[in-house]
Amino acid sequence: MADEATTAEPVVPAQAATEAAPVPLAAPAVPPPPPWIYALGQVDARYPSLAVEKEFAQATAGMHTAGLTERQVIKAVISERRNRYLARQLCWLLLVQGLEAYVLMPTDPADYHLLIEAYRGVPSPEDVDLAVGTRGPIAPPELCNGVGVPIVAFDQLYSFDRPTLVNEIPVPSSVTESDDEAQFRTTARSVFTRIWELADNVGAIDEHRALNYLAVRYPRLYTEVALAHERDASLSAIDVRPSPLSGVRRVVDVILSFTSRETDVTDKLFARVDVTEEYPFLVTKLSPYYDR
Repeated sequence: MADEATTAEPVVPAQAATEAAPVPLAAPAVPPPPPWIYALGQVDARYPSLAVEKEFAQATAGMHTAGLTERQVIKAVISERRNRYLARQLCWLLLVQGLEAYVLMPTDPADYHLLIEAYRGVPSPEDVDLAVGTRGPIAPPELCNGVGVPIVAFDQLYSFDRPTLVNEIPVPSSVTESDDEAQFRTTARSVFTRIWELADNVGAIDEHRALNYLAVRYPRLYTEVALAHERDASLSAIDVRPSPLSGVRRVVDVILSFTSRETDVTDKLFARVDVTEEYPFLVTKLSPYYDR
């Protein structure tokens, strides 16, 4: 009797029988934030080449320049409309604490007049220029006669001096006497100088951008310091930390510490500043801060 035919089960390779394990999806790469700049310094101009310097010399023909300094001559030349082409040829710098920090270039060529206005024929340590823009690559040697600092394409350039800034800060209602007002101005000036002279403050990181923003846009900062002085307390520290509110947007806490000169007890105030985009803005006004 013939063996009954049996149907063999097909052999399925293990790798085929087992369903492929799902491959975890990688999180999309988050691009780094744009390198925004919110910097306080002083505008300066340099000849980028010998040819440009000689062209300036020719432009002074017929001008009365006797007794003028080189800066005053440059200022006189570029202030004339017919010589605006020379303003576009200069190397424009932002000096921070007297050192070259950035090469300035306007995003709109029509804004060269801001550079011309910011360039003082008779400079003063009180001069302040605020540059807001985007940091680019290091300048090539031929752009600024060998000065190798980052190029900043600025969207805003605002020029003032420290006495003007201080005198425009509203005086607290508690200040009634002229002597008290003078003391308030002295306090405001010292606070601004302290922020401006922070080490390495070239307005490139979030912490410094927030501080520079408050220094020029938030008068209450000065009022609170003056009120602390009236309470016989000193501004003992200025700290900047990432805010717990940071998420999709970058927010920092600027914390002011006031220490009593009698009891050595420290109280703190803080303000929140959003630094996500090119222009920082205030999120939370100065209010009491408690360490967690």
